[in-house]
Amino acid sequence: MSIEQTLIERSGGVCELCGATEGLGVYDVAPSDGSADQTIYICQTCRDQIDNPENLDSGHWRCLGDSMWSQVPAVQVMAYRLLSALGEQDQLEMLYLEEDVKAWAEAGMLKASAADEDGTIIHRDSNGTVLSEGDTVTLIKDLDVKGAGFTAKRGTIVKNIRLTDDPKFIEGKINGTTIVLVAAYMKKA
Repeated sequence: MSIEQTLIERSGGVCELCGATEGLGVYDVAPSDGSADQTIYICQTCRDQIDNPENLDSGHWRCLGDSMWSQVPAVQVMAYRLLSALGEQDQLEMLYLEEDVKAWAEAGMLKASAADEDGTIIHRDSNGTVLSEGDTVTLIKDLDVKGAGFTAKRGTIVKNIRLTDDPKFIEGKINGTTIVLVAAYMKKA
């Protein structure tokens, strides 16, 4: 079954954000691997506003009051991002996201601000806090450490981090092993 067929079945043939029935298509929720789990089925109106956030129409997005309760993580991520862009703090406070889903939502929101005006790369944690060389961070998710044969548990403290050339990653030592960590799965301690 194709991704689009999977999404049509999952959504019941309606936009997963606003419920429209026309002009529907597949939309990747960045950062995405292109799988059905990381895509949503949305109408052209929603797509146009997501792609051009300066044109957000708060009247159209009243539908988020319903779609934010979806059981589909990709829909939850888009609802979180849109509610944040609209400044809907009351609804954001009601929206519960698993930590990894929230990290995914925030990772996509921060993509445009990976560097400041002079081109310096900015690393941010899961809450959007700027990270600096030597900071201490805490894992917000269990992470399998490939090649080292252990799992870094949520709550593990990583001291004296080093920044990389990629704003998505930092380096740190866990169990005496230096590893590359996804900044979106950390929070500054």
